[in-house]
Amino acid sequence: MEVPSSMKDELSRWDNGSGIDLETWVACEGNFALAVGYSSAFWPEFIKFERYILRREFSETALRSFESTPGATRQSVEAVMNHLHVADIQHADCQDASADKIIFIGQKLKEIYQAKLSWLFPEKSCVVEFHEPEDKDDFQGYQLSFWQKFDQ
Repeated sequence: MEVPSSMKDELSRWDNGSGIDLETWVACEGNFALAVGYSSAFWPEFIKFERYILRREFSETALRSFESTPGATRQSVEAVMNHLHVADIQHADCQDASADKIIFIGQKLKEIYQAKLSWLFPEKSCVVEFHEPEDKDDFQGYQLSFWQKFDQ
């Protein structure tokens, strides 16, 4: 697995400068509580609700609000209901956020969501999009979303 450049720098500082691989680093730095928490982003629960495919923890109030927006379509409602700011999975005081790490995570999440949606809903055609902002330092601009391509 190709790791982001900024992460390579972190890994190379370990073991008196000899460096370690990503799996060893996780064994040294990770914990089960965070792994459980991250699973909500890396293997989310999806459900069918009416004509939508949504993340399980959706708000019906928000859904109805987006539906009532002028020009709203099923696609636009699903896209906004299912969006995730990749930077929001970090800690509030995270000091090591960088564009390369967020892009790496966003691309992996895109693959994961596409695979899980295809697996759970093989009869549906879902689009998973990872948006990268023009300003690479706008960490909140990196977003993942999905929607059904068309009614089936």
